[in-house]
Amino acid sequence: MSWWHALVLGVVQGLTEFFPISSSGHLELVPWLFDWNDLDNESVSTAFDAALHLGTLVAVVVAVRQELARLVLTGLRHPFASEQERAATPHGRLAWLYLLTAVPAAIVGALFDDMIAERLGGPVVVAISLIGFGGVLWWADRRAGDRLAEHLTTRDALLIGAAQVLALNPGTSRSGITISAMRALGYGRAAAVRMSFVIGVPIIAGAGVWKVTGLVIDGVPSGLASAMVIGVGTAAITGWLAISALQRVAARGNFNVFVWYRLVLGIAVLGVVASGIR
Repeated sequence: MSWWHALVLGVVQGLTEFFPISSSGHLELVPWLFDWNDLDNESVSTAFDAALHLGTLVAVVVAVRQELARLVLTGLRHPFASEQERAATPHGRLAWLYLLTAVPAAIVGALFDDMIAERLGGPVVVAISLIGFGGVLWWADRRAGDRLAEHLTTRDALLIGAAQVLALNPGTSRSGITISAMRALGYGRAAAVRMSFVIGVPIIAGAGVWKVTGLVIDGVPSGLASAMVIGVGTAAITGWLAISALQRVAARGNFNVFVWYRLVLGIAVLGVVASGIR
C-alpha cells in the first residue's frame, strides 16, 4: 500500500467514523471509485482495518477522557454500592447502560461476521443505505426533545443497541443510527451527539480487538507497517477534529448538512454504477 493511499483512507476513516455518514461505506466507495486494489488481499485488509480502528479509538478516548474515566470508576463501584451511594453517583448506572448498548451489535457481529462481509456492501447497497438512513436521520432530527444522558433507561439502551445492529451494514453509519435513535427517543441534539461518542467506545474498541486478533493470527503483511502507522495517525487526528466539529454543529443547528451529503453522494454513486464508468 502506498503512503498516500494510507493517508487518504486514514482521513476518510477519521472523519466518517464520527460524522453520521458511514465509515465502512466510505472505505468501500473510495477504493472502488479510484480503482485502488490495496485492500483486496484479506490479510492486508484485516491489518489496515485494525490500524484505522486504533486511530479512531485514540481520538474518541482523548475527546471524552474525563467522562470516560468517571464512568469507568463509578461503574466498577456501582455493583457494590449502597442505594444511597448509587443515588449520589448516577454515572455508575449509566456506565452499565452504555455497555448494554453494545451487546446486540457485538453478538450479531460475532455470529454473522462472515455472512455480513459476503452478502452486504458493494456500491449499490452502500448508496441505497446512504440515502435511506439519511432519510431516517432527517426524520429523527425533526423530533422534539431535550432529554439528557442521565435520563437513559434500560429500554432506551436496548433500543439504541438494536439500532446499532443496523450499522453492521456498510452505508448505515454507527454514529448516524445512534444519533437517530436517540433523537427519536427524545434526547437533545447535543446530548445525542455526546452520548454517541461514549457509546461508540466499546463498539470501536471491540471492532479493534476483533481485527487485532486476526492480525495476531496472520501477522503484519510485509511492507504494510509504515502504512499502518500513517493510518493510525491520520485517523486519530481527523477523528478528533470530526468530534469537535460535530459537537459544534449539534450546538448550532440541525444535521441537514449530513443528510444532503448522504443524498447527493448516494445518487452520484448510483449514477456512476448505471453509467458503467465503474
